[in-house]
Amino acid sequence: MPLPRARLAFVLVTALLGLGAGPLSGEPSPTPPSAVLPRLVSEGHAPAAAMLSVSPSASQFQAAGSGIRRADRFRAGSVTKTFVATVVLQLAAEGRLHLDDPVGRHLPGTVPPRAGRTVTLRALLTHTSGLPDYTTGSSLHTASAPTAREAVRRALATRAYGPPGHYRYANTNYVLLGLVIERVTGRPYAVEAGRRVIDRLRLTGTSFPGARTTLPPPHGRAYDAAGRDVTALDPRTAWAAGELISTMDDLNRFYAALLSGRLLPPPQLRQLLDTRPANGRYAMGVYPRRLSCGTTVWGHNGHITGSYVRTATTSDGRRTVTFRVNTNAVPLGTLRTLEPALLEAEFCRTNRLSP
Repeated sequence: MPLPRARLAFVLVTALLGLGAGPLSGEPSPTPPSAVLPRLVSEGHAPAAAMLSVSPSASQFQAAGSGIRRADRFRAGSVTKTFVATVVLQLAAEGRLHLDDPVGRHLPGTVPPRAGRTVTLRALLTHTSGLPDYTTGSSLHTASAPTAREAVRRALATRAYGPPGHYRYANTNYVLLGLVIERVTGRPYAVEAGRRVIDRLRLTGTSFPGARTTLPPPHGRAYDAAGRDVTALDPRTAWAAGELISTMDDLNRFYAALLSGRLLPPPQLRQLLDTRPANGRYAMGVYPRRLSCGTTVWGHNGHITGSYVRTATTSDGRRTVTFRVNTNAVPLGTLRTLEPALLEAEFCRTNRLSP
């Protein structure tokens, strides 16, 4: 039985605390993905785990446990940030905004005056703004959780700011970028991302739900850490920081297109992959991971109630992999071990077997 809307919003907020945690570290594994996936079920307590890998010559879907099909829609959490960053960089390429614009130029009155003058769009994109994360703290733990916009306004007015210029992941940054897109284009950020990315790439399983609590069919079930069915959720607390719904095929197609240059001109693609502002930890809506075989893969993760997903692709977009579980119950320590093992198994084994 679906949870009431107010409780669903609360559950979603608690998951957003760990949404998009960033790169995970761990020991590389020479084992194939088929040997790692079952460990997400046996050690990670996931009802099911699945992986879809795509190369120029083939695609392969693998699953462990039961409850995930290749065509299923699911909540992709902070993968939303890559879509938002792509639209912002497209607008920069068109000259409709500049990455060094202060936030206050586009959102006057939204942030305190000093931050409005000094925090740039580049700092929002790279999580170096120092702005407080609206998903942390007790103010969201109410009977009816606020929307992302309301929660961001409250956090900016009441919480301590960190030092600017230092990497600190904050969902606030991407809610503000969603608002910037709306101010610059005159359209909802989801409409703009749909027009510029989803429709262009024909991502037929990808959508922004808005206030819709249900997943479009086909979909499986999603479970929280207590084993409760949380397939239906109010996504408004996540908004531009994490509301995306997608499929494994669509995420692979999106990241492959992005890294291969189909969505951004070369100057903006270089900016997308520039990790210098965040000291190598994050770029703009994507982050790198260098594998033991010398390959660097780019992508993002998404961690939201009922779901964890990770997509990674080579710098040319030719090899891409997405894996997911249908719960947020997998312990972080287990993810720190098994996520790198899956990436190593997929990209490094493939490299060794290639001519």
